[in-house]
Amino acid sequence: MNADASTKRPGGRSARVRAAVHGAAVALVGERGADQVTLPAVAERAGVNSSTLYRRWGTLAALLADVARHRGDASAPPLVGDLRADLENQAVWTLAELSRPGGIAFFRAEVAPDVDERHDGLRECLHGVSERFRPVLDTARERGDAPPPPSLERVLDRIVAPLYFRVVFSIPGTDEAYVRALVAGLIGEAPLER
Repeated sequence: MNADASTKRPGGRSARVRAAVHGAAVALVGERGADQVTLPAVAERAGVNSSTLYRRWGTLAALLADVARHRGDASAPPLVGDLRADLENQAVWTLAELSRPGGIAFFRAEVAPDVDERHDGLRECLHGVSERFRPVLDTARERGDAPPPPSLERVLDRIVAPLYFRVVFSIPGTDEAYVRALVAGLIGEAPLER
């Protein structure tokens, strides 16, 4: 029997399995740390056969990278219409995502050890972060904020890069006050011509 697209269930079993596995992976990484998690442990927590995980993802790193790519930004803060506040809110949210239990493990998995996968993962990560900050800058330009908002590249260099660096290397003092200081420094700078 052939089922056409109109009679297929949206999502179906495959989507439920992915959601259960992703949820189990996030929970286990948060509880144990990524280095103590195995695919069989994730399968057991998700209530699926471990062969499903090996067939679909192959390795824990591939599963964690898939989780990182599909987490989405549903919980990212909405724009409030003030450049400084919007930059701070997005940057604080970014720091919270990286700092949460397992957050950096998902980032590391996303930039996988295989060279081709690493380049793809880094591009996806950069795209995701850029798309979080781009609307902040676009709406500020549309409002005609003075002085004009910084470029996206400047935001990535002066706010996002330091956050990732400090979280990856566990540098003390990487907190909301630090984020707000980064934004204040960027907003207070004279815009660079590029």
